[in-house]
Amino acid sequence: MRVAFVYPPFKKGQKVAFLPQNRQFVYSSSKEVRLYPVLAATAATMLRQAGHTVFWLDGITENLSMAETLRRLKAFEPDLVITETKAPVAGKTWGFVDSLKKRWKDVKVALVGDHVTYFPKECLKESRADYVLTGGDWDFLAVNLAEHLEKDEKLENGVYFRAGKMIRSTGEFIPNHNLDQSPLIDRDLTRFWKYKEADVLSPCAYMMFGRGCGGVDGRPGACTFCIWQHCLWALKPRLRSPEHVVSEIRFLVGKYKIREIFDDTDGGAHYDFAWLSQFYELLKKEKLLGKIKFSANSRADVLDKKTCRLLKKCGFRMLKVGVEAGTDRTLKMIGKGETTEIIRWGVKNAKDAGLIVHLSAMVGYPWEKEEDAAATLSFMKELLFYKTRVGDSLQASVIVPYPGTPLWNQAERHSWFIIDSHKFEKYDMSQPVLKSNIDNAYWCKKIWNIHLHPVFLLKTTLSVRSFNDIKFLMRGAFSHFGHVTDYE
Repeated sequence: MRVAFVYPPFKKGQKVAFLPQNRQFVYSSSKEVRLYPVLAATAATMLRQAGHTVFWLDGITENLSMAETLRRLKAFEPDLVITETKAPVAGKTWGFVDSLKKRWKDVKVALVGDHVTYFPKECLKESRADYVLTGGDWDFLAVNLAEHLEKDEKLENGVYFRAGKMIRSTGEFIPNHNLDQSPLIDRDLTRFWKYKEADVLSPCAYMMFGRGCGGVDGRPGACTFCIWQHCLWALKPRLRSPEHVVSEIRFLVGKYKIREIFDDTDGGAHYDFAWLSQFYELLKKEKLLGKIKFSANSRADVLDKKTCRLLKKCGFRMLKVGVEAGTDRTLKMIGKGETTEIIRWGVKNAKDAGLIVHLSAMVGYPWEKEEDAAATLSFMKELLFYKTRVGDSLQASVIVPYPGTPLWNQAERHSWFIIDSHKFEKYDMSQPVLKSNIDNAYWCKKIWNIHLHPVFLLKTTLSVRSFNDIKFLMRGAFSHFGHVTDYE
């Protein structure tokens, strides 16, 4: 079959949609962040290896017009189009699907992502799509669907489809695929060089060492706002084997001379110390130590001293840690499973080990007041100023309770919405969707602008050791000002 993976170039004014590989959607002015969609890239590779002809068309990252996107798609003449969507662009996605169906009446369209996983039947009713592949293992389901269309192979669990005027399904998705059966991603097919982040060394590559979010003792992260953990992974963290991960790293270093790999697993792989120990031994055996840097997402509760020291020995450079709030009350209400003291402990352990830390927080929780936002600002400042070095940074966003999360259900029960909760286009962070006692944009900018605090600027400047550090800071500055304008 001829299969196209398409990210339509949705825009709002001059701002571009942050859609590929993104948990929190926003239209942004930043040109320094283009996340590599690992799941889509894995699916594309699996389909090519199964003998299908695959076309990669990311109109967002390529900065294409809609007309050019459709022109390139027409030239490919697809049998099957797979496109990912999220709540804020669901309506635009239905329009895009309709335009495909008008142009090519025989083309099949499959929708994937967290939003369609929660509303599969509704998404098929609202659009002319033919299939919805639910859950986070939709890369495996994509291969299964192509084989079904070509060879009438039986569909796996998790697929919704049309049967005449009826919508049927093969049952609930089951996140139990063997991740070691996923291939080494075809980086040329998926044009990986187009993707980047300001705080990751170039050339870089994105991987997922596993799926889901693991916390201390392997307990799953269960933050009530986390759409991927609740919709895609069903609170079941899994890891690829260290051998499988290292084989991909060896390939990336050998073929592409990659300087840094970012592990975009929700909570990183290092919640399992035994796994991390094996990973280190394999890196040493393959003579990869010192040849490659790593960055990863992380929870703070797994960052004990021995883990941080081992991460540093493996070559880890940076961790992205979700702080979320500066008060224990809010952390408890969002099911974070951590206190401010635990977060402080984990971040300081990481910095003591020489790791760079990127912090993230949110504002606009409906129960918070000005003093709570001020506490988050103060907490973020404290953590950022502790042993500051080049690369330490932070970000802030407005809390958005996507459909499919416990927070969305909670907001429905408590009448926290100030919009029609099914007007999904309003979930794009351009306006509050929940009742709030504070000016969300004001506090987001305040947190982002900690980067401009004299203490931070001085400490960062004093930690500069090379011209590469200066270039790194320049990229970070451009990214910062792009994000700040999102809250004008």
